[in-house]
Amino acid sequence: MPGPMDVLQKVDDNLELGLERLFAFLRIPSISTQASHAKDCRLAAEWLKAELSSLNFATVIHETPGHPIVVARREGPAGAPHVLFYGHYDVQPVDPLSLWNSDPFDPQLVSNPDGAKEIRARGAADDKGQVMTFIEACRALIESDGELPVGVTVVIEGEEESGGENLLPFLKAHSDELKADLALICDTGMLDAKTPAITTMLRGMVGEEVTIVGADRDLHSGMFGNAARNPIQVLCDIISDLRDGATGRVTLAGFYDGVPDLPDSVRAQWREIGPTDRDSLGAVGLRWAAGEQGYSALEQTWSRPSCEINGISGGYEEDGFKTVLPSRAVAKISFRLVGEQNPESVRASFREHVRARVPSDCTVEFRPYGGSRASVVPADMPQLASALAALTEEWGTQATVIGCGGSIPVVGEVKEALGLDTLLIGFGLDDDRIHSPNEKYSLTSFHKGARSWVRVLKALAQ
Repeated sequence: MPGPMDVLQKVDDNLELGLERLFAFLRIPSISTQASHAKDCRLAAEWLKAELSSLNFATVIHETPGHPIVVARREGPAGAPHVLFYGHYDVQPVDPLSLWNSDPFDPQLVSNPDGAKEIRARGAADDKGQVMTFIEACRALIESDGELPVGVTVVIEGEEESGGENLLPFLKAHSDELKADLALICDTGMLDAKTPAITTMLRGMVGEEVTIVGADRDLHSGMFGNAARNPIQVLCDIISDLRDGATGRVTLAGFYDGVPDLPDSVRAQWREIGPTDRDSLGAVGLRWAAGEQGYSALEQTWSRPSCEINGISGGYEEDGFKTVLPSRAVAKISFRLVGEQNPESVRASFREHVRARVPSDCTVEFRPYGGSRASVVPADMPQLASALAALTEEWGTQATVIGCGGSIPVVGEVKEALGLDTLLIGFGLDDDRIHSPNEKYSLTSFHKGARSWVRVLKALAQ
């Protein structure tokens, strides 16, 4: 019977072909938020079906009101646990295209000045590279051992980057066929390039698009300026009132209801394992934590709620200059939630804040973009210790538990629909530039990540 080292050697031997498979996946421009790429999203689902079917997973593409969901199942040995692995095949838009060093859907293996290699493409880290890290681990186990050490169901959706509104209804409708003992999610990262981690705290999120409408058409700013209401000015005034300039706190009524205090013991641990403000922000050209006063940058992103302006538009936005007074202005605003904050209460408070500040000769429109609660992995979860030990063995550095400023709504949805706790194990790095131009995924993350999943799956079998 092949041993663990045989499987790890198989991962090593498969690396070059594994990269070719990943690059083929990355070439598919599966941007779920843009209707023009709907066919590409389906192509990505069909590509995954073919890939998983080749590994003898029973694979089905399920239709939804939006983009399809791929479900693949392969049984493990009799009596072995069964895990549910979740990922997504859709990716973020690539704008601004001019800031990319190469075509975002023409993946490149790039060498850095220090000799380290990285995979550059949209979706390299979020989430195609991470998904393929797991699939390559399954491939090595099957090719070496002839079977997986545990039963595995793979669920890969195509709407994570566009709200994921069809996932929860799907999970509830298919709860019988998705039964498992534990969920695994790869859409997270390491503490640093040498330290593997399991994320045990995730923030929730509320997304809102707000539109202020003034006159019934764009106006000449010389003929109407001063006299006519300017929706951009109205919107800017509303946005500026969302935060207290002195304290950095969000001003919405009831916003901090359900926000827990961070225990001193946790703060001390994070100071020991985490980067300083200067180190974490210096990597992106900044220096000082700009949020709530009294909290470090790490604490602000891992344990405190936030309000951020993600986009604002209105008036003339092309090259050159046009003296126009716009009829409408739009902003996209997101809130990250912690503890027991209620997404719908936050949404309602935001809308009340806006309506109270809209002049009587203007109107306001809202468009929601998802809402999810924060998630916490139980510290006494028995599989947590096993997975941490497996990661430590692979990387030669003590694996740790961390928080994450991002939001992964599926964690709560898996718990709600299927009753499963989740281990969040990923191999992304803080400088992977996800959602930004020149997104990348370290070749080491891809290679050692696959080796790590081999060890984790074998550990979970015990």
